[in-house]
Amino acid sequence: MVRFKHRYLLCELVSDDPRCRLSLDDRVLSSLVRDTIARVHGTFGAAACSIGFAVRYLNAYTGIVLLRCRKEFYQLVWSALPFITYLENKGHRYPCFFNTLHVGVCKVETFHKLLTAVTHMPGTIRTCQKFLIQYNRRQLLILLQNCTDEGEREAIQKSVTRSCLLEEEEELGEEAAEAME
Repeated sequence: MVRFKHRYLLCELVSDDPRCRLSLDDRVLSSLVRDTIARVHGTFGAAACSIGFAVRYLNAYTGIVLLRCRKEFYQLVWSALPFITYLENKGHRYPCFFNTLHVGVCKVETFHKLLTAVTHMPGTIRTCQKFLIQYNRRQLLILLQNCTDEGEREAIQKSVTRSCLLEEEEELGEEAAEAME
């Protein structure tokens, strides 16, 4: 039996229009990326990337997208992302672009200098998750530094603390339910 190796691209969909992110759907995004690959790399690129390609994670509120593709053809997917300039959904066309945050690959120094500044390059979905946690922490620090007054800073900290407490309560509830079984 042969194991198919995959690579993961962690991207952020950036748009000035907030309706763009809220209209995100994994099927729409998947077809958009596939169409762009076909436009940029032709039928070979479309055929090579169609096998094993999937949108593994999509957060419509933050615009974070995790794309999975075959290891041999991740560069085709990666090089097609800058050519996405709009998102079309339900008859509306929103201008946007993809910012590649993280690519789960090893040693692509010359390639990533051409596209984006990629800081960390392992090969699993777990390392992409770890990178996303670090990235969100850095973004939160930047957000807190850019606060104009103390009330705004306290509101953000309270919101983050509340969301962390809710997650801990859910985990404790699940552990208690498992213990009762």
